[in-house]
Amino acid sequence: MKIAQKLEECTKNGQVYFSFEYFPPKTEEGVNNLFPRMKKMVSYGPQFCDITWGAGGSTADLTQDIANRMQKEVGIETMMHLTCTNMMPEKVTVALEKCKEAGIENILALRGDPPKGQEKWEAVEGGFECALDLVKFIREKHGDFFGIGVAGYPEAHPDAICDDPEQFKKNYAGELEYLKKKIDAGGQMIITQLFYDVGNFLQFVKDCRNIGINCPILPGIMPIQSYGGFMRMTGFCKTKVPQEILDTLEPIKDNAEAVKAYGIHLGTQMCKTLIEAGTPGLHMYSLNQDKAVLGILNGLGLVSIEEPTKNPTPAIEDKKEEATA
Repeated sequence: MKIAQKLEECTKNGQVYFSFEYFPPKTEEGVNNLFPRMKKMVSYGPQFCDITWGAGGSTADLTQDIANRMQKEVGIETMMHLTCTNMMPEKVTVALEKCKEAGIENILALRGDPPKGQEKWEAVEGGFECALDLVKFIREKHGDFFGIGVAGYPEAHPDAICDDPEQFKKNYAGELEYLKKKIDAGGQMIITQLFYDVGNFLQFVKDCRNIGINCPILPGIMPIQSYGGFMRMTGFCKTKVPQEILDTLEPIKDNAEAVKAYGIHLGTQMCKTLIEAGTPGLHMYSLNQDKAVLGILNGLGLVSIEEPTKNPTPAIEDKKEEATA
């Protein structure tokens, strides 16, 4: 079933939905450990799950295998990421045919990151130049068989972020126009890059609606699970991090449990704000772990877990107030 249709039905029924994202583990043991955890998480009722495609197509075969097992064994509607990096049309054709054989009907079409060791993204000779090319190719070759999702960037694509305010404004507008082209070419839903400034996401949704993008837009929520990982990811993605978050993390950065607790606390507060503002659903970047995302969903009342995650330590006060194209 097309995921976008499922999400639209949830919205019509007033049901706040959620979904989980996974990545291919590096070892066979990691893969074996992932599936029991995935089955546990799926028991809480996500509308779909997706699996990433490694930088430069480095995990192509493993991604395909995991996606097949997710669809068949785990029994969850699966969206497989597919990128342009190092992918000739022939390889994409093979990947899509394997998806059909496995009953996978949903693809997240991305440009992808550069292969490891390569700073700048470059298309392979005869390959796709961007995600728009990939969306068009899928629609041209497979009609309406696949539901297609695309990436959105509330703070603009990292390649478009710059220090000059006027230039950034132009870049951001150009990013929106490009996103509209991906939707017009056949994209049916948008999953966003991670963010930690909720206001940026809400403005992004308004900007999308103002130019005629009316499909589901899912906020990409990445709980803070470790200080080092958070700093690396936000640096790589050029994510804006409110000073309040940095100030709270600084004194606890060497306390792994306190950081995780704060990550759940912050994620819960962010998602509450999003839902209260009318956001119909959440896409949780699980990082292949269950505690943080289930803790957030439990705090929102969307799931009920046997051992609800405790509130952060008293030192952390309750303060009021989230892949490539």
